[in-house]
Amino acid sequence: MMTSFVAFVGAAFLIAMVPGPSTVVILRRAVVNGRRTGMAAVLGNECGVLLWGLAAAFGLSALLLASQVAYDVIRVAGAAVLVWMGARALWQARRAGRPDEGPAVTAAVPLRRAYWQGLVTNVANPKAGVFAVSFLPQFVPHGAPVLPTLLAFSVIWAVVDLIWYLPLVWLAGRVGGVLQRQSVRRRMEQVSGAVLVGLGVRLATES
Repeated sequence: MMTSFVAFVGAAFLIAMVPGPSTVVILRRAVVNGRRTGMAAVLGNECGVLLWGLAAAFGLSALLLASQVAYDVIRVAGAAVLVWMGARALWQARRAGRPDEGPAVTAAVPLRRAYWQGLVTNVANPKAGVFAVSFLPQFVPHGAPVLPTLLAFSVIWAVVDLIWYLPLVWLAGRVGGVLQRQSVRRRMEQVSGAVLVGLGVRLATES
């Protein structure tokens, strides 16, 4: 059991290190709006990780493997969410007007909104569900009770993901405190918006 636990924790860290849409959303919130807002997005993301883990434990995410329609519905919905968030970031960058040399005035983002952005970004990603149902069962030791073990691994997966994002949010918040010029903030919104739109289009067009 201990060998499976250590192997799972190591694999979960490797998975957390792979950047994706959630990473873009979290870092954008931390850099532009500060560490507290970034952490709210992280907590939303971890709730999404936990939900996918629980779905894998109860066999619900296996539907994504069995049903092309279910997969496509979540895929298109997830793509729409990413494109919408990216377009919103690009619009905010445009509204900022021409860059100047003064400090940036950043509109406050409610913590609840940041939390929901992190949650929706993760839940609307069908790859997370497919990955959960194919990833978690591999570490269940032979003879161990499947459901309790998968539930435990789901919680561990979310905790490991949280541990990975904590220093990233801290660093991003520190960088965000330095990058106060409106021209820099505007450029960051443009880049993050373009990345989110690109990820959304890629998710929508892939088979």
